[in-house]
Amino acid sequence: MILKLSYRSRIASHACKTVVLTGMLLGSLALHTFAISADFTRLSSLAAQRYGQRAQTSIVELQTLLQKLASASETDKISDINTFFNSRIRNFDSDTNIWGQSDYWATPLESLGKESGDCEDYTIAKYIFLRQLGISDEKLKLTYVKAQIGGPHSKISQAHMVLTYYAAPNAEPLVLDSLISDIRPASRRPDLTPVFSFNSEGLWVGNATASKGNPTAHLSRWRDLLARVRSDGID
Repeated sequence: MILKLSYRSRIASHACKTVVLTGMLLGSLALHTFAISADFTRLSSLAAQRYGQRAQTSIVELQTLLQKLASASETDKISDINTFFNSRIRNFDSDTNIWGQSDYWATPLESLGKESGDCEDYTIAKYIFLRQLGISDEKLKLTYVKAQIGGPHSKISQAHMVLTYYAAPNAEPLVLDSLISDIRPASRRPDLTPVFSFNSEGLWVGNATASKGNPTAHLSRWRDLLARVRSDGID
């Protein structure tokens, strides 16, 4: 998969971090046992307590959107969820500025509450709620890429994360990105080169079709994220 991105200039100062495969991912990518459903009463209450009325409104709007999309096509689901989180997480910013940490994976509630996030945060939120809408893991991958910046002849690249959607196992993936509004097929994104991708079922390096399996023995930001997501009321 080779991807293209029309970057906004802000990525230069708020680029996502390069991630080391071992140690960053959790000790068993356990979302396959993570049956996703959201307690919106809890989410709404926590949003109001922690972040105020605007965050609570975003949670209510998300619940309404999920209800609307329950019987929609997968095309409509990925389009509307992509648009929702790209518009509600208004500020693309670094973890240092948002959280005072060099690398922090935020829950959807945290991202909507802060109205800010980096590439992982947008991708995580989209993945979780597309899974809730019934799109299977085999169709979704959280994908780390090297993103070429500065034009087609530039040799400068930075780490970035996107969500990729596969309508069928051998289909060309569609790319849901935090930095552009439209969803494009991989063939129209020649500025992004995959490093690795993962979901609850496995881990893939580069363009490999065979999974490397579920990483084990390492606590990670992913495991920590899942615990906080459950605490927020998404289980």
